[in-house]
Amino acid sequence: MATPDEHEAAPHLLVVIDHQEARVYRTELHGAVPQRLVPYDPHGFRKHLHSVNEWTEGKRQPERKSYYEAIAKTLRGAEQVLLFGSGSGRSSAMDQLFADLKEHHHDVAEKIIGSVVVNPHHTTENQLLAHARDFYAQHNRK
Repeated sequence: MATPDEHEAAPHLLVVIDHQEARVYRTELHGAVPQRLVPYDPHGFRKHLHSVNEWTEGKRQPERKSYYEAIAKTLRGAEQVLLFGSGSGRSSAMDQLFADLKEHHHDVAEKIIGSVVVNPHHTTENQLLAHARDFYAQHNRK
């Protein structure tokens, strides 16, 4: 799938992110198929439910820089971006992504109009997209 800057600008993007993958949708397209991005995982830890290598002092280690770089590249060219994720603070991939964008990709971070805590594993893609469209409609009426 082409990134938005390779063809035409995508007005509204939705990023549904957790520590295992990010799905990027064009919300103005019904039946949108997400672009899926996963962190580089040379040791296959993602496949295991628990790994001693994933935890340090009770805190989750941050994703590899290449994961956030790929997401930033995918979001470049969007007019507005909405983030959906679960958790909070260091346990939230959504919060970690936003912090990384603010630090390393200020131009992309400026396009983020909101972040919403959701349970993406118990919500269908159609429900996620409907929620995003409602959010955009409310935000853009202001």
